[in-house]
This record gives sequence, structure tokens and C-alpha cells, in this order.
Amino acid sequence: MATLQKVRALVAMMSERKIFDQCLKKVTVVAAEPGKVVAELEVAEEHQNGLGTLHGGMTATLIDSLTTIALLSRESGQPGVSIDLNVSYLSAASTGEIVTITAEALKVGRTMAFTTAELKRQDGAIVARGSHTKHLGNPKTN
Repeated sequence: MATLQKVRALVAMMSERKIFDQCLKKVTVVAAEPGKVVAELEVAEEHQNGLGTLHGGMTATLIDSLTTIALLSRESGQPGVSIDLNVSYLSAASTGEIVTITAEALKVGRTMAFTTAELKRQDGAIVARGSHTKHLGNPKTN
């Protein structure tokens, strides 16, 4: 429960900033444990492309942001900086549909973190899968 409260506070703080993170305003965190976050987004007009479905850029942003939050949810969490972000778009999500985003830190080392995320519609169809590699900085030396 403590991790869920921590993650909800983090998303709220990020979405209020006057930078790109404010696109998280409509993301609702439904579950969290150290290294894993599950959130939902109801696709709205502001999230859609010209065809009326979830925009690929918004999908990539959700993967980027929520995998970072999964890293931050760990006890010694740190956000790092992106090295690469790969997204495979598998199906569409229309306006009004709820998409569940599951993001997880797969492996976190001293300087690198490997994360993954999956977006699914309520009918179980996978909308997108992503992997995100982050550089965590140089290891501390004594």
C-alpha cells in the first residue's frame, strides 16, 4: 500500500508541472509494487490522432513516463535518462476506450535499467508493447 501511495503522489506531482509530464493528468494508478506500476487511461479527444484512435506519440509517452515511474517506485528508485525507447504498435484504442498500462523494471543494475510496458484494451487486445533502457548515472565510488 505504501508503494501505491508513493506512486500516486508522484504521478500527481508530475502531472501538475508546467512541462510535458502534464499529459499524465488523466492517468489513474490502480496498483503498484516496488518496480511495477499498473495504470489506466480513458482515451480522450486530446489523446487521439486524425483517425480517432490513441496517438502513437501519446502511446510512446505513456511507456516512457510509466516505466520511469516503475523505476522510481523501487526502494532506491532513480529516474535515469533514456538511452533507447522501442514501441511496437499492435492494435488501436478508440476514443472512450480504457487502456491499461502495465510498466515494470525488468533488470536494474548499477548504471543501467531495462524496463518494459504493455498497453491493453479492456477486451484484452494488446495496443502496444514497449521497452525502455535508461542510464542511471555512474556508480558511486568510495
